[in-house]
Amino acid sequence: MDFKTSKAEGTVDFVNVFDLEKMAQQVIPKGAFGYIASGAGDTFTLHENIRSFNHKLIVPHTLKGVENPDTSVTFDGDQLTSPIIMAPVAAHKLANEQGEVASAKGVGEFGTIYTTSSYSSTDLPEITQALNGSPQWFQFYFSKDDGINRHIMDRVKEQGAKAIVLTADATVGGNREVDKRNGFTFPCNMPIVQEYLPEGIGKSMDFVYKSAKQALSPKDVEFIAQYSGLPVYVKGPQSAEDAFRALDAGASGIWVTNHGGRQLDGGPASFDSLQEVAEAVDKRVPIIFDSGVRRGQHVFKALASGADLVALGRPVIYGLAMGGSVGTRQVFEKINDELKMVMQLAGTQTIEDVRHFKLRHNPYDSSIPFSQNELKLD
Repeated sequence: MDFKTSKAEGTVDFVNVFDLEKMAQQVIPKGAFGYIASGAGDTFTLHENIRSFNHKLIVPHTLKGVENPDTSVTFDGDQLTSPIIMAPVAAHKLANEQGEVASAKGVGEFGTIYTTSSYSSTDLPEITQALNGSPQWFQFYFSKDDGINRHIMDRVKEQGAKAIVLTADATVGGNREVDKRNGFTFPCNMPIVQEYLPEGIGKSMDFVYKSAKQALSPKDVEFIAQYSGLPVYVKGPQSAEDAFRALDAGASGIWVTNHGGRQLDGGPASFDSLQEVAEAVDKRVPIIFDSGVRRGQHVFKALASGADLVALGRPVIYGLAMGGSVGTRQVFEKINDELKMVMQLAGTQTIEDVRHFKLRHNPYDSSIPFSQNELKLD
């Protein structure tokens, strides 16, 4: 299949990641960009993910003696430049021919955790090599076949992955109407799972999901933890009930997400869910958060609301499209620089200070339209 996308590698001139998204739309083929950028149904949840950060306010503090805030953290023994990490995103070769090799290189150079997707368009050894020693997690779309699951976990462990992220909120594909209008099918292989996806090229995401297990249960968390011996982070709880179910199954962490608004449209914004889940978890295990993060203040608010780590998805892919590994690194640097600015103005010297920061409820109408940032996808 003839599929031509960006080959870019180098510094990108951009003011914010909203601008970067518009730039990336010009270089990524229409169907692929629609797949990356769009959400489910009417895209209510997609856009609410960003708007919801306005539900809480950061009160500036003065005379706190803060200078040059420090964003570095230690997580599970790893020294990270920042609590900002890479979320799992499928098929990076849709955005840049270098694919995950470039994105992993950029993340490794920034100095944080890279989460490899089961549906990566690059195989595990190449990603591990590109990371050059930086920590790697593996996001698992659990198969109906436990023989396949064991084989994938064996490979993941061979590559030194430090945790398995079980995606529990995508047992069926969301209503991706933009993909249907564009007739989008995958033009690239998914080598980690390719042998289990006959004729995978040219297939829709619905086809890919059909190879995954729909009836996920707590027993699957137990199986992964027992067989792999690795921490299992359950990705998808958006309520106290689901958080408790994952904890009872032995989850080592909870990843709060609504899949970037790509699954159940009309569901709550991820930031609103974070606050409920964090209260329920009560610091028993780490919480990772994603969906809608576009600004340093979004990271700050997530950390102040109970997240231990905050993951970026789409913005990194836009940086990859425009600048390869350099563009990828720049996105992390940009959001982290914004985070440092917010920390300074909020009077917080360290990430631990941010975690103890009290946000103020916004009593005003916070449904601020983002029309200047929203894109036409069809």
